[in-house]
Amino acid sequence: MIRVTPDTNILVSGLVYQRGNPYKLLRMALAGEINMTVSQAILDEMADVLARKFNMTKTAIEEAKAIVTQAARTVQPSVQLEVIKDDPDDDKILECAVTAGSDYIVTGDRHLLKLKQYDSIRILKVADFLARGRGVS
Repeated sequence: MIRVTPDTNILVSGLVYQRGNPYKLLRMALAGEINMTVSQAILDEMADVLARKFNMTKTAIEEAKAIVTQAARTVQPSVQLEVIKDDPDDDKILECAVTAGSDYIVTGDRHLLKLKQYDSIRILKVADFLARGRGVS
């Protein structure tokens, strides 16, 4: 099964807007079509964004976390990386993906997308990841 690590904003978009490609990705993970992996650092950042930018209540944030932890397994990164010099916070996505043995990182973040690949992990926009199932690689 394909292993995917989403960045925080993909999770937030899928949870908040419940439409579009981030939502499709989340639904795929919930349906067991992909093996999604997150870390506690990603969950914490997601909770922070939901509170700060969307004024979600603690209860709503806990519900969002429950959805993501149902859709994804949580790993404790076993590596500490310093790859993204322009935005070191993005390294947590790479650390999770490396630890999980992910095939893909799905993101809209320009710093991550600029890499295109890290080790054997391909870094794609969510639309490109979803399109790969239709013959696009």
